[in-house]
Order: sequence, then C-alpha cells, then structure tokens
Amino acid sequence: MGKEKKTESHSNGSYNYKMFKCFNRKFKINEVQPTNDVRDAFCKFSVGGGGGGGDGDRSSGVMGAEQLCSFLDDHQVHSVTTVAEAQRLIDEVIRRRHHVTRFTRHGLDLDDFFNFLFYDDLNPPIKSHVHQDMTAPLSHYFIYTGHNSYLTGNQLSSDCSEVPVIKALQRGVRVIELDLWPNSTGTDINVLHGRTLTTPVPLIKCLKSIRDYAFSSSPYPVIITLEDHLTADLQAKVAEMATKIFGQMLYYPESDSLEEFPSPASLLHRIIISTKPPKEYLESRNPLVKQKDNSNVSPSSEEETPEKEEIQTLESMLSYDDYETKSDSDQQEEEEEASEEQKPVYKRLITIHAGKPKGSVKEEMKVAVDKVRRLSLSEQELDRTCSSNSQDVVRFTQKNLLRIYPKGTRINSSNYKPLIGWTHGAQMIAFNMQGYGKSLWMMHGMFRANGGCGYVKKPNFLMKKGFHEEVFDPRKKLPVKETLKAMYMGDGWRLDFSHTHFDAYSPPDFYTKMFIVGVPADNAKRKTKIIEDNWYPIWDEEFSFPLTVPELALLRIEVREYDMSEKDDFGGQTCLPVSELRPGIRSVPLYDKKGEKMKSVRLLMRFIFE
Repeated sequence: MGKEKKTESHSNGSYNYKMFKCFNRKFKINEVQPTNDVRDAFCKFSVGGGGGGGDGDRSSGVMGAEQLCSFLDDHQVHSVTTVAEAQRLIDEVIRRRHHVTRFTRHGLDLDDFFNFLFYDDLNPPIKSHVHQDMTAPLSHYFIYTGHNSYLTGNQLSSDCSEVPVIKALQRGVRVIELDLWPNSTGTDINVLHGRTLTTPVPLIKCLKSIRDYAFSSSPYPVIITLEDHLTADLQAKVAEMATKIFGQMLYYPESDSLEEFPSPASLLHRIIISTKPPKEYLESRNPLVKQKDNSNVSPSSEEETPEKEEIQTLESMLSYDDYETKSDSDQQEEEEEASEEQKPVYKRLITIHAGKPKGSVKEEMKVAVDKVRRLSLSEQELDRTCSSNSQDVVRFTQKNLLRIYPKGTRINSSNYKPLIGWTHGAQMIAFNMQGYGKSLWMMHGMFRANGGCGYVKKPNFLMKKGFHEEVFDPRKKLPVKETLKAMYMGDGWRLDFSHTHFDAYSPPDFYTKMFIVGVPADNAKRKTKIIEDNWYPIWDEEFSFPLTVPELALLRIEVREYDMSEKDDFGGQTCLPVSELRPGIRSVPLYDKKGEKMKSVRLLMRFIFE
C-alpha cells in the first residue's frame, strides 16, 4: 500500500487518484458484468433468450418461476425445489433490486438473474440448515471446542473475562473450558489461567453468561470442561452455583457413569459438565511416569527431550502427556488432590468423566466395555501417538471422546493444524478462539458444516470396524474418489473499502490463492493470475483438485492485492468443507482476518464434481 499522502474523488463513473499533489490519474468505473457461463445458463433456461423454447439473443429473455425451478434442479443440482419456492426467490430478488413491494413482473431478466446468483443468502455455497443425523452418541461427532475460553489475549498476561465466552457461544462453539481457582481469601471461585499474570474473573459471571448465550446460535448441547484446583468445600460451592444458575438446563445422568454417550438431539438446550471425578485425585500417579528420570520437566523442555522410551499405546502416551507436557490448566489433573470428605453432589453433576487410562489400549477397552469417558492429549503427543499407533486412536474415538489441546509454549494463543486430529477421529480439537490465523480459519470452515450448529457427523469410515476389528488407517494411501473443479470472479471490495485502501494511486490488483487442506495426499495449492487495476476481477480460471478423502477435505480461499514494494494486502478469506459444497454457480462470502463476515465482498464460483 502506498505511503504518500493521498486523496481521491469519484464522479461520472470514474475515480481520480492524485499523485504527489501534481498528477491526476482517472480510472473509469466498469460495473461488474455477467460472465459467459452465467449468460449461457440464462440463455438455456430463460424464455425468449434462446432457451426454454424461445428464440432471441443471450440477454433478452425472461426467467420465470418454472424456468428458475428447472435451473435450480438441473444446473445447480438443487433437489426438491418447487415452483412456489422459485417464485418466492424471484419476488425477493425483484424487491431487493427494484425496491418494490407490489410486483408487476414475475420473472428475472439477465441482470436480475446475475444478482440472484451473487446473493449468498439465496444462493449459498453450502446448506444453511442442520441436515445430518443428530441421534448418534456424542462420540460420533466432531464438536466445536474452545481452549481457555475466558482469555481475551495471550496465555500469560491477558485479562480473563466472560466476554470471550459469550463471543465463542455466539459463533457456535459448543465446548467451553474454565479453569477454576480459589480467590485470595479462599472463600469463592475465580476463573483464570493459573500461575500466570492473567487477571481473574468471578466464576459466577462466566456461568451466567453461558446460561444467557449458550443457545444463541445453536440449540445443541453446550459442554463445560472444568479444570478445577479447588478444595472440597469450593467444589460443593461450584455444584450449588451450577444447579442454581442453570436449573433445568443442566443435564446429568442418574448413574455414576455412562455406558454410551447421549446424542445431541436428546440434549437440546441442555448444558453438561465434563471434568475429572473427585475420587480420581486420590489415586497414585501412573507408574510409567514415576519411572521417568525427567519427571519434573516443563512443557518447553519436554519438546527438546529425546524420545528414548518406547511408548507403544495410546494410554501410555496419554499418561506421559498428563504428567509432563500439559499446560497449566491441564496439568492440574496430576497436581491437585481432593479431600477424602468430598461431598457427592459435585461428582453427581459430572456427565462426561475425564481421566487417565491405567493399562494398554486393548486391556482398557476390555475393562471399560460398560463405561465411556474423555481423555486429553497435547498436540505434540497426538503427533507422536498417531505416528506409531494411529489405528488405536481411531478405535478409541469410536466410543470415547478425545480432546486435543495446544502445547504450553503457545503463549501468544496461536493454534495448531487440526486435520491430524480429525483424520484420527478426535472429537474435541480445542482451539484458542480469541486470535486469528490460518489454523483458526480451518476451524471456522469445518464448523460451517451442518448448518453451523457446532456438531459435525464424523465420516462413516471413521466409525466402522471390519470383520477382524480393523479400522480406518489414516496413513494408508487411497484411490481418488472424485475431483473438484472451481472457477470464479469477485465483487464487493469497492463497497467495503475506501478507493485508496489497497493502492494510493490506482485501483487494486487482485489475485486469489486456493488450497485444499485434508489428508496428506489431498493437500494442494493453486494461484490465479493477477487482474490489474480492477475492482471487479474476473479470473475465469478453472482448477482441478483430485480428492482421495473428500469427506475430510477443506477448501480454503484467500484473496490478496498485489503490491510491488510491500507485503501483499489482505482482501478476504473463507474456508468451506468440501463435502458440503453445492454444485453449480454459487455465491461465496468472504471474511476478514478475525473470521467476521465482510458486508459486501464475495466471490461467484462454479463447483463441479467429477
């Protein structure tokens, strides 16, 4: 972006850019025009435009309800569209474009049709409603999960507040993490990141915020994961707070443990609690950990420790992680011990039990055949476990919940790559939601699926077992299932940005980068040509992406403005689950760096699956 002092003006369909207060550059405003494939589609399906049984040029026809219905069914592969629904779409387009409430016309001309395609609420790239089966146990779903949900910034010195909790719930996050500590007098409970300089927020504020905003974006259950460092009396106080504040919203089972997790559909508008049962604090540390000479290393030094031990099972990895590599909020499960006089009411409110395994994967599965629970694993331990025991992880997550959390050295609240966890069936990929970055964009993209309800059904292959109990092997290379083809143009930057935002002396030079993020065999990157001096770039390029596991693939798109002298400017981004993409010409809204939807900027893309 230029650094010179700049002014701008626009009149009579042009923009003036002043250079050095001496030279005046004028650029004509060219309104965005339909592309050839848009014209072809209109011509094919309209009446009087060369299609629909009539003759005429490509732009003179009219598309009525029956013709629009045919377009949606045939070209957009949009089933169960009725003529009445198509007429409602036509009426809405005419109302928006011509600002009339009484309709004297009942069809779309070419410009109306082109604008209809650009309305992302009328022509979205993915379904906007819940459409997956929501009656399976919780372990069958990827769940939108936050990490240290109360932090406003970094992990060491930022403020703790209920505001990030509210924002996460409004975005659709379904798992909220709270770290509980006694206040300075030991008589009440604060939420903060322990042993840091973060300022506390009272627990009661967070609980009331969860009550008020839990279902603002989704009716499906909210899970509160508690990392408590409390005495028995304060744990009892937490139970009293939760029952009083949540009332009938709080769900807990009658039995001490569950044989199978309930389904999201059975827990509509309910809140459930997940933490380590108090009795677990009384148990001795795992012998595997005790045998380690470096049992007191910090998370950062653990990353530099040579891997001398042969750790062959998921359980041993989890135990190793529990003691040595947990961040402060997770490490408390090994450091805190509960009183033997723990009151039973706190334990009774725990629906999802968290804990550590006590043997090998096979032995644990035999012992726990009548019990399900949640286990936590750090990102680096997940990498290590999956490299040697990937199928054990998949098998474990078919019935139980696995939570992955950022390593302790991510003090700037950055995030890790989520795909390795998803490809192994891990349901809770815990992310810091208060920042931004490519990993967080992927998280946003995954949970735009299934109507943005916060629960995404895992692919069937992650839940299946073969005749000999074999499960999906994420490391196995698979044949190509289908190929995604995409092409596009863009619009809306002129409405959302000042005309000198990208370049002080001329209109912007946009290009687009497109990524497939999924299993290693599917990862790919493409880049368009640069369209110079144009607010309405038409790249008109088609890219093909062969996909072996489309069910887990994400399409990530990033628009940039080319700058010769500085870093290219950011022009918007989005991320979409490939399995949810709707074929045909679709409007794709773009988002800013923090994941907030831009008001006007969108791409018009055509998706083809072969």
